[in-house]
Amino acid sequence: MKSTNVAATAAALTAALVLTGCTGADTSGSTPSSSPADPTTSESGTQASAEHNDADITFARGMIPHHQQAIEMSKLADDRAASPELRRLAAKIEQAQAPEITTLRGFLAAWNAPESGVDHESGGHESGDHESDDHGGMSGMMTGDQMRQLEQSSGAAFDRSFLDMMIAHHEGAVRMAKKQLANGINPEAGELARNIIDTQRAEITEMRGLLD
Repeated sequence: MKSTNVAATAAALTAALVLTGCTGADTSGSTPSSSPADPTTSESGTQASAEHNDADITFARGMIPHHQQAIEMSKLADDRAASPELRRLAAKIEQAQAPEITTLRGFLAAWNAPESGVDHESGGHESGDHESDDHGGMSGMMTGDQMRQLEQSSGAAFDRSFLDMMIAHHEGAVRMAKKQLANGINPEAGELARNIIDTQRAEITEMRGLLD
């Protein structure tokens, strides 16, 4: 009889442990999931919200070659510019825009959008066509002829050409960034657009001062 009571007690304890384990589980019925706005980390290490639209993609695709051309122009100042102030400004432009290219490429990678659909030389625009934002929003891009003219100049002539061209180039970037703020939905792209506006407006003011 005694052994029967011991066995019954052991069975009761086992049942209690099983019940305790069940009640310790998540009974809410919910499972972790990724919403469209969850951040996604791209291969470049840049984190961007997955939420985006065509305007966000157009902004990133258009701004990459736009920045690349600004960097190409800035590199020319190293051995062609007469003004040390201009050389310092050109170096600052290069240092600011190179990391932004990495960020923009990170956006496209996070959105599974290829880096394509743009003209990497002139964007289909002539130098005077700064208000047009078609063909990827490549406003303010220099033509191949303008870039060759800049490459072949030096000294004071280079300084003036560089400043005239880079002011127009920056004004185009500001318009592209404003278009992103008006039409895009990705928060990180919007933050970058605001930074581009603030930075390049300040540089435009500085360049106009060097022209005086």
